[in-house]
Amino acid sequence: MIVSSTEVQNNFGKYLMLAAKEAIIITRNGIVCAKLQSMEGDSKPILQESMVQESAKSYHLKRGKATYEEFLELTSDDEVNRYEFIDGKIYLLTSPTITHQFVVTKMLIIFGEWFQESKCTPFTAPNDIRLKRGHHEEPNVVQPDLMVICDLDVHLDNNDYYTGVPSLTVEVLSESTQSKDLVTKLDLYMTSGVKEYWIVNPFNKEVTLYRFEDGEVTNTLTYKHRETAQSFLFEGLSVKLEQIFRS
Repeated sequence: MIVSSTEVQNNFGKYLMLAAKEAIIITRNGIVCAKLQSMEGDSKPILQESMVQESAKSYHLKRGKATYEEFLELTSDDEVNRYEFIDGKIYLLTSPTITHQFVVTKMLIIFGEWFQESKCTPFTAPNDIRLKRGHHEEPNVVQPDLMVICDLDVHLDNNDYYTGVPSLTVEVLSESTQSKDLVTKLDLYMTSGVKEYWIVNPFNKEVTLYRFEDGEVTNTLTYKHRETAQSFLFEGLSVKLEQIFRS
């Protein structure tokens, strides 16, 4: 089955179930960008990148997948660059654009004011978040553009680093990270305990929200133009799209 990335984005839970029966080929602008399929002998779907790679640089320490230990070895002494480690692949994060940072800054202000009297606190990257899909899997390491953390009191280590799972994550799309944010990170956040995921698209000025429960998409909505995005998880948390996009 061949479907567009937009269709998969809007109905991810549906295509996860269909992938247990047949491979789902995902396209963006008519170009194959990913494949969603079941592992042989396993009914659980997995995502695989196609031959078409996003323009952001990928670093592989050996043929096949890198280990978490190899990721730590590469990045431990690098205080300049930012990296992510997802499903055995190491990504070097490029510097964000002004458009990207404008959105993040505006949203941080809105979130900061709304959560001011709450136990939850919004944070922005750089901030390594370690996520596991299962108890025995190696951790993935991501740096969400914006995240809401509600359990700092119980998930802060002796070195002052957060070790839990954010309740809400936000990714602002860029040309180099669209496929990773729309497919790979959506799947990771859904299956690792994140409860809500916002995908902000500054190119068409849209915001799509996903609500996750028990590793499944339970609700999704896309807001456009001058509409106001409303959080599923935090009743009353809202963002007017006209406030976060550059005119």
